[in-house]
Amino acid sequence: MGRKRKRMQERDPEVVAAATQVELDKATGMPQAKGTCQSLLGPYASLVSIDNPSSTAGSSRFPNSPASPAEMDWSIHYPKYFSPREASENLDAGPSNAAHLSKKVEFADVGCGFGGLLMALAPLFPETLMLGLEIRVSVTQFVADKIAALRVQHQQLADGIIPEISVPEGGEAYLAEKEAAPGGYQNVSVIRANAMKFLPNFFEKGQLSKIFFLFPDPHFKARKHKARIISQTLLAEYAYVLRPGGIVYTITDVEDLHLWMVQHLEAFPLFERIADEELEKDVVVEHVRTATEEGKKVERKGGEKYLACYRRLDGPTRPKAAEA
Repeated sequence: MGRKRKRMQERDPEVVAAATQVELDKATGMPQAKGTCQSLLGPYASLVSIDNPSSTAGSSRFPNSPASPAEMDWSIHYPKYFSPREASENLDAGPSNAAHLSKKVEFADVGCGFGGLLMALAPLFPETLMLGLEIRVSVTQFVADKIAALRVQHQQLADGIIPEISVPEGGEAYLAEKEAAPGGYQNVSVIRANAMKFLPNFFEKGQLSKIFFLFPDPHFKARKHKARIISQTLLAEYAYVLRPGGIVYTITDVEDLHLWMVQHLEAFPLFERIADEELEKDVVVEHVRTATEEGKKVERKGGEKYLACYRRLDGPTRPKAAEA
């Protein structure tokens, strides 16, 4: 059985139903009765496919993508928390040690760029594992090198040794104070991956508590809109890996893209928008606005930033049709 077909068969019915509901609403121009979508999954089975519309390349370009989350060896990324897997380990049996079972990645930064958000959040949530997913080879390597250097520096600080080197845009405040950052950046990592194709290969159902889409490619041309990182098809994947109560953070300096993302998230029945008043109390939001290289570039140019955050609901909720 093909990998993609197997994933589709294992997909959460609740998420598939929600995605299908959106398509039915779009086709009929009005909300459908609850349960209608369940009986029509067949014609809309493609909603759970995770093909990247803008690429025809196969999985051979991304050899680090596991066939399933159980096959991912996280010890390479988080050696403090995971023991190395033996080559002979039975992957079908899943993780073999307690660390694999008790610790999982909770934050995912899709298109993490140069890792600014990850570096800002790592000391704030020192016991929370976070992962950046970046498609560009050189940028991924840059972030990996930065993390490796920060780990060495902050281990030296913890041992009472003053590092002789510095790393740009990552941990400067702690280095200036000659103080080791909480967690020592052992909780953060990066991997080269195409999130539009392989996100459920890395994360289980309901695993993530936060997923970030910060200043994504706007794909201005209409024929390229299908390649945008927020779409009804991809929202089904994001709803699958997010736990109920988990948050999707989006920000862009392109108003058209912001409206596009809001439109699609509003139409998807498993997400509800978080009020601005609540966001003001979220310590993550300020870093979403300012920590990335793109965010800093927008600030330097005096540009506008459009923020929209959505909470993952427990189940589909549809508004009642307005009475005539």
